[in-house]
Amino acid sequence: MHNTEDLYDDEEEYSGPSRSQKKRDMTKLQKLAEQLMKVGTEAIKKSELPKYFIDEVLTAKAITAHEAKRRQTQYLGKLMREIETQPVIDFLNDLEFGNSEKNMRFHQLEKWREKLLEGDQTTLDEIMELHPHAERQRIAQLARNAKKEIEAGKPPKSSKALFKALREVIESAS
Repeated sequence: MHNTEDLYDDEEEYSGPSRSQKKRDMTKLQKLAEQLMKVGTEAIKKSELPKYFIDEVLTAKAITAHEAKRRQTQYLGKLMREIETQPVIDFLNDLEFGNSEKNMRFHQLEKWREKLLEGDQTTLDEIMELHPHAERQRIAQLARNAKKEIEAGKPPKSSKALFKALREVIESAS
């Protein structure tokens, strides 16, 4: 009869991730650091990342020498082992996808304004259908005034006001 403890004597205890896995993890953190270094200074300052980490990222952005920048990137990767990396990933995703959403909204507003300036009433109907709280008369009046300004060669005061009114309509729905 075999003792069950003898069967497990040969197994080694888990001693953590392998050296290769640690290197792969470190490389991922360095890639995140490189992405952070490409972000604008003001955006980084406004992030909710730890102050000391933000300072190190800004230091890395200021470095121009290739080798020094590489070392600083490695150092940032090392610092990220000590902090929670999910906020860094969320911050980068917000910048990437948040900006694209703003761009899409901006292009939609531009398209609406252009069609309204052309006198397209179906666009006004579309806006009112999507945003019933919008002030139809105000938008129509701004569009008429903007069209007259363009025809008269005057500064685009009403056109800007129209864009602002459309933006307010969209933002109040959000």
